[in-house]
Amino acid sequence: MTVDTPEPIQQARVWSDTQWTARVIKNEDDDGWAVAMHLAGESEPALVGPWTMGRDKKNPKPLDSTAFSTLVKTAKEFIRRSEQQRHAELNKNVTVTLAGSRIRVDLVIVPDEEGASATLSAQDEFGAELARVRVSPAFRLNVDSARAWIASGYERPHLGV
Repeated sequence: MTVDTPEPIQQARVWSDTQWTARVIKNEDDDGWAVAMHLAGESEPALVGPWTMGRDKKNPKPLDSTAFSTLVKTAKEFIRRSEQQRHAELNKNVTVTLAGSRIRVDLVIVPDEEGASATLSAQDEFGAELARVRVSPAFRLNVDSARAWIASGYERPHLGV
């Protein structure tokens, strides 16, 4: 079985390697140009940004290997930061100290097209799990809600907590 690897393209308005394609496009918002970076297999661009006008002030500056390398690096960094932000939105934790013990409480939300789910868990300072319960994805984790959950004996919290 062979896998078809696309041939690299090195044209003035389209430049690609096996993973990325940079395509210079007309900027819909003004008279200028933009460049769209597509990751192989994805329908939407990972990044779209302004592109420099050429010397004639009408046409875009042609793509080259240096510009393409910079665009790939920028697109990868953009994806990495987006993934970090998404992870932070779905995974929250607080640490509280009660009776001299440090307890870390984690809220992990798992997105799903049919409805997200969430789990609230507590670990002692050595990482041993003390409790784990399912909660609403709308549960708001903060120091006060963590303390209330611990004080309740780790009973499943209500949505309003």
